[in-house]
Amino acid sequence: MSSEPLDRVIHLLSRLPGVGRKTATRHAFTILKRGEGYAEDLAQALIDLANNTTLCSSCQNFSSESTCRTCLDEFRKSDHICVVQSPADVTAIESAGAWRGTYHVLHGVIAPLDGIGPDDLKISELVGRIEANPTTEVVLAMGASVEGEATAVYLSRLLSPLCTITRLARGLPAGGDLEYLDAPTLTRAFEGRQSLD
Repeated sequence: MSSEPLDRVIHLLSRLPGVGRKTATRHAFTILKRGEGYAEDLAQALIDLANNTTLCSSCQNFSSESTCRTCLDEFRKSDHICVVQSPADVTAIESAGAWRGTYHVLHGVIAPLDGIGPDDLKISELVGRIEANPTTEVVLAMGASVEGEATAVYLSRLLSPLCTITRLARGLPAGGDLEYLDAPTLTRAFEGRQSLD
């Protein structure tokens, strides 16, 4: 790797997911064009992110405090927990405004082929949380992958003696045409059909 600052920045940016060399180069030149002040602000923000980010003691999401703002929000239903794979899932659900309960982030899914078992995830923290606090409902919001499904089944069996377990509905996307859907999505849409009464 070159010792040139520009080449180093391009190399580091291109290691981010979804950022190829072309995009990394464009970003690096944009940083240069915006001037020294912008570059210093960006560098300091990245340092602060690395040094001041921890996991919330309750939901295991990234936070700058020991307990995140979502868990401290008194207007949320603290007895309703939405279990997700990653912090990015929390961001997606929050931007949709679809949930007024709390969250629990597993930081992955059970994937035996990759050597990831239940002990590698934040499952014991979830069980401890449910046992310590009255919990009405746990919503399993895993992805539709094989690993996501396996994780949901595992959690359902583990947690069903403790509280009500639900899953996010699966099926047709809003505005989607049937002809473009894959078979598993269409199958789940039929399985999850509801009465119009």
